[in-house]
Amino acid sequence: MSKYVAYIGSYTYIGNSRGITILDVDTEKASMRIRGEVDVDNSSHLVVSADRRYLYSVADEGVVTFQILPDGNLKKIGTAAIRGMRGHFLDIDPSGQYLAVAGYHDGKTTVLRIREDGSVGEITDGMFDQGMGSIAERDSQPHVSCVRFTPDGKYLCSVDLGLDNIKVFRFNHETGKLAVAHILHCDIQSAPNQIVFSKDGNFLYVISQMANTITAYSYKDCGTHPEFCRLQTIPTVGKRSPSSSVTAALHLALTSDETHLLFTSAGDNCLGMLDRDRETGLLTPRFSLPVSGRYPKDFILFPDEQHVCSINYEECTLTFFTLNYERGLIVMNAAPLKIDQPNCGVLVRLD
Repeated sequence: MSKYVAYIGSYTYIGNSRGITILDVDTEKASMRIRGEVDVDNSSHLVVSADRRYLYSVADEGVVTFQILPDGNLKKIGTAAIRGMRGHFLDIDPSGQYLAVAGYHDGKTTVLRIREDGSVGEITDGMFDQGMGSIAERDSQPHVSCVRFTPDGKYLCSVDLGLDNIKVFRFNHETGKLAVAHILHCDIQSAPNQIVFSKDGNFLYVISQMANTITAYSYKDCGTHPEFCRLQTIPTVGKRSPSSSVTAALHLALTSDETHLLFTSAGDNCLGMLDRDRETGLLTPRFSLPVSGRYPKDFILFPDEQHVCSINYEECTLTFFTLNYERGLIVMNAAPLKIDQPNCGVLVRLD
């Protein structure tokens, strides 16, 4: 059987976390056991290279690169500055040559080159969003909460939660430079938080934090510009959940066969699932159920995709569930695991 390890990124300015927690994964019992920690200042997001050799983490000082050793331990090999406030979200382009950083605190999208040794090198471009949002206080200024390259690698999408839009930059693979090609305007006061593309690149899904919705779009590259067509919008909050004013839709991901879309929601503290038609891209709600923890920022699907780990920020726990796709249920299958201020997590196969 293949061996897996999980990495959980945490804030370090409160609590006792050192930054990244390394966990051994028991795929048969669908549980995890803490192995150790490595030092990173406020690891708010993690991403793994396609060859599974390198782990990249947001840090106060920019981006930290780790080599993933054969046993799953981490060896720090470099730190790169982003010339801005601490990042929030990371993505790697399909060629594996560039790393994009979303700047929630300063509204900046930054692109850096990845060196041959896996470390992050120089900044190739940086774009600051400008403008005023539709809501006072939190959403009165730009907040880039997510960056995603399109599957064809031609564009970089920058999700601005504060301005209620997604800027689509044309991406130059030779220079690493960005140029605005399109702006996808979301509903006012919706606060788009994260996006995910289908593998074939034909569909885009947007989860919106304040509207508590997931919106499906079709996508195609028209040569001179990208084209998005809105297909449907699905609420993430059920009838028995608290009002939308006290909930926040947070994270979403497709299963590997892309027949289901999973999401988390704070306030009602739920994990939800929607069925997905791979031909049309349309979604059908199945369930939204409690995760036994407050503020589920992220989740990790186990390799069999029959089990899931919820990463609960305010509860400072990981909770583990069996997924029943046919009945539309999740059932807790292991005791909660205590980790201070967990933000995000990734699962890596070691062999």
